[in-house]
Amino acid sequence: MNRRPFDPRLLRRVPATRRHLAVLALLGILAAALVIAQATSLAVVLTAAADGRLDRVALTAFVATVAGRALLVWAQGTVAGRMAATVKAALRTDLLDAVGQRGPGWLAGQQAGRLATLAGRGLDALDAYFTGYLPQLVLSVTVPAAVLARLVFADWSSALIVVLTLPLIPIFGALLGWQAQAATERQWRRLSMLGGHFLDMVAGLPTLRAFGRARSQVEVVRRMADGHRAATMKTLRIAFLSGLVLELVATLSVALVAVPVGLRLLGGGLALQTALLVLLLTPEAYLPLRAAGSRFHASMEGLTALDDVFSVLGRAPSKAENDRKSPLLTSGAGEIRFESVTVEYERGAALRDVSLTIRPGERIAIIGPSGAGKSTLLGLLLGFVTPTSGRVVVDDVDLATVDLDGWRRQIAWVPQRAHLFAASVADNIRLGAPDTPPERLAEAIQAAALDDVIAQLPEGLDTLLGERGHGLSSGQRQRVALARAFLRDAPIVLLDEPTARLDGASEAAVLDATRRLVAGRTALLVAHRPALLDEADRILRIEDGRLTELTPTRTAGGATNTPSEVGA
Repeated sequence: MNRRPFDPRLLRRVPATRRHLAVLALLGILAAALVIAQATSLAVVLTAAADGRLDRVALTAFVATVAGRALLVWAQGTVAGRMAATVKAALRTDLLDAVGQRGPGWLAGQQAGRLATLAGRGLDALDAYFTGYLPQLVLSVTVPAAVLARLVFADWSSALIVVLTLPLIPIFGALLGWQAQAATERQWRRLSMLGGHFLDMVAGLPTLRAFGRARSQVEVVRRMADGHRAATMKTLRIAFLSGLVLELVATLSVALVAVPVGLRLLGGGLALQTALLVLLLTPEAYLPLRAAGSRFHASMEGLTALDDVFSVLGRAPSKAENDRKSPLLTSGAGEIRFESVTVEYERGAALRDVSLTIRPGERIAIIGPSGAGKSTLLGLLLGFVTPTSGRVVVDDVDLATVDLDGWRRQIAWVPQRAHLFAASVADNIRLGAPDTPPERLAEAIQAAALDDVIAQLPEGLDTLLGERGHGLSSGQRQRVALARAFLRDAPIVLLDEPTARLDGASEAAVLDATRRLVAGRTALLVAHRPALLDEADRILRIEDGRLTELTPTRTAGGATNTPSEVGA
């Protein structure tokens, strides 16, 4: 966990903060000058009043400095608010970019609920840091320095007391801050767990209700929420204790200055104007430090989330790294090679030393038991998975060195469970090609055998679907995914078990559309059902992460029988 009051990684990740910090520093210097001017003018006004006269010039200066300080407070709040908004927007964009760059496998590893909590509540907690703590941190540097400089010339003995007692506030604040930091980390971990569990529970609510486990999960969420409440209260107790200690130290420190000044004033050893100036300036020296200490505790949740954000982004490629990647100079019709590729996850190896050459226009079926590594093979081509060792080469260009967005535009992908969004059917089909003209859209719909489905919908293509395609059957959702692939018209097609979990009629329709889709294209088809094997030029079997090539044996009618193994 980063314990510094300002994380320099912010300057590298969000360069716009440099300008905002410079403005805050300038405003802090002006605020320090106004503190000195206000105390000086007020001391003159009170001294004149003690003599029975009114110093109009000093009174006007005092009113002007008060108005100036109020204007500075507003300016600081405006600059700090803009800096908070800029940082939050930039970090949210970086988090979303990191997910897009690393793919769904990385997202699952990071836990979707944790990232959702981090990008929402976590970054919003930075408001207290930027609008409360950071401006006070600037003032806690500029104001005490200006006050001490003025006190040295006014009364050096009072300045010495301030110099000796001023460090007590940050020392006590740091001691209590370490305890508060540990409590805040526990609070944030509980909140992340609660967010992740709640998201998973909502996603699986139909299954939970079907098996009668919904109420038990409600109890689990209630216990987790109660744990978060207890952690929050413990953090607040430490924060309130810290505020009490800092106020006590500051009050005693001011008293150590005020008592000698009062005694010397009564003894005639100090002029009234000087004594008033010292008494007015001394609390101003401690005030920014006290305010910074109390507001630091309010901002600790945001700082914990900020450190978590940098931890997540540190494991993802940065925008600069992606910008340095060269575009892939191929039409997608070139040769694809897997060269001794190994992919390892925490649970073990998904692929082991896989070498494979895919020639242009070749259709390859991939078979094997669940969890053998078939989807990982497709993930390597999509750039969703990074090889632990070895490399994937397209037209003699390493896929790790290219712009993945440009490469993915040459691929049409139909996953096992096509994700449909809460939008119209037309928008879901045009997901990868939003500017498609109506005639191209109609051709893709017809090619995917989706036209009869759309004819039955109440508003046709304009029918709004629920999240995850609610309102369509599994087979209809797969045909929407195939229509997307037809519309993309990419030279490479990846199909991950497109007929899984479909009934006979839906499977026949999807198979017919699949045949049209792979015709004349380079295609990889992950298949469990024999029907897809008829479209394959080669059949590969993956088991225990190892690749074996099989040769299909066909009957007189052209149907594919169980392949026979021919070698590794």
